[in-house]
Amino acid sequence: MSIHLSKPSHQIGRGLALLSLSACLFALMGVLIRLASHSVDNAAIVFFRNLTGLTILLPLMLIKGPNYIKTDKLWMHSWRAIIGLAAMYGFFYAIAHLKLSNAMVFTYSSPIFIPLVAWLFLKERMTATMWLAAFIGLIGVVLVAKPSEGFFNLLSLIGITSSFFAAMAFVTVRALTTTEPVTRIVFYFCLIGSLLSSIPMFWHWRSYSTHELLLLAGAGLLATLSQLSLSKAYSYAPAGKIGPANYLAIIFAGIFAALLWQEYPDMISIIGMALILVALVLCIPKPSRLDSADGPKQTDAI
Repeated sequence: MSIHLSKPSHQIGRGLALLSLSACLFALMGVLIRLASHSVDNAAIVFFRNLTGLTILLPLMLIKGPNYIKTDKLWMHSWRAIIGLAAMYGFFYAIAHLKLSNAMVFTYSSPIFIPLVAWLFLKERMTATMWLAAFIGLIGVVLVAKPSEGFFNLLSLIGITSSFFAAMAFVTVRALTTTEPVTRIVFYFCLIGSLLSSIPMFWHWRSYSTHELLLLAGAGLLATLSQLSLSKAYSYAPAGKIGPANYLAIIFAGIFAALLWQEYPDMISIIGMALILVALVLCIPKPSRLDSADGPKQTDAI
C-alpha cells in the first residue's frame, strides 16, 4: 500500500462527504434505536446491534480464511468487547431517555477521555494541550448533563460513564492495532458482544414483531454502514483535515429529534456542545502524528 504525503483537494472533498454521510447514518441509527426503545428493552437492542454486525462481517471473514480469523490476542479482544459492550448499553439507554442530540454528545465526547485513560493505564505523557482539552471538555459534558437538574442523576451518570468506557475501549483498540487488522478487531467485538449480550436478553425473551425486528436490524445495518463510510473517508484524507466533520452527527441528531419529537436543545446544552467541540478540535493530532495516532481512535466502539 502506498502512502501519499499530500492529498488532492478533490480527495479531501470526498473524505469530507463520506465522513458527513457516516455522521448522518449514525444519527439515523440513533433515531431507529429511539423508535425501537418504545417497545423493545435495552438488552435486546444491544444484542441485535451486535448480531447484525456479526451477520454482515462473518461472510467476509470466512472468505479471508481461518488464518485471518486466528488471533493470539483473544484476551485483549475479550476485554475490548466487555468495555465496549458496557459503553453500548449506556449509550443506547441514554438515546432512549435523553434528548437525542444530548445522547450523541455523550458518545462523541469519549475522545476527550482517551488521553486521560492512556495516562492512567498506559502511563502515556499528557501535554498541556491535552490537559486543557480534558478540562474544557469536562465542563462541556457537565453543562450538557445539566448540573442544575442534579449532576448525579442516573441518566447523567450513565451517559458520562459510557463515554469513559468507550475511551477505555478505544485505548485497547489502539494497542490491538499494532498486530491486528481493523476488520478482525470489529469482528471479534461483534462475536464476543453477541455472545455476552445474549445472556441478559434471554432473561426476558419474547417474540418480536416484524416492525420491531426491522427497526433493530436497520439500526445495526446503519451502524455498520456508518463505520464503513468512516473508514473509507480516512483513506482519502487524514483525520486532522476532515475529523471535525464526524461530529456533524450531533447536528443531524438535533435536526431529526426536532422534526420527529420536537426536541430542542436549550442554551446551556448549546454552550456545552460548543465547549466539547473546542476540546475535540484540541484533541486532533498534529500532522506529524496523523499516521500513527488517527486510525485506531476511529475504530467502531458501539
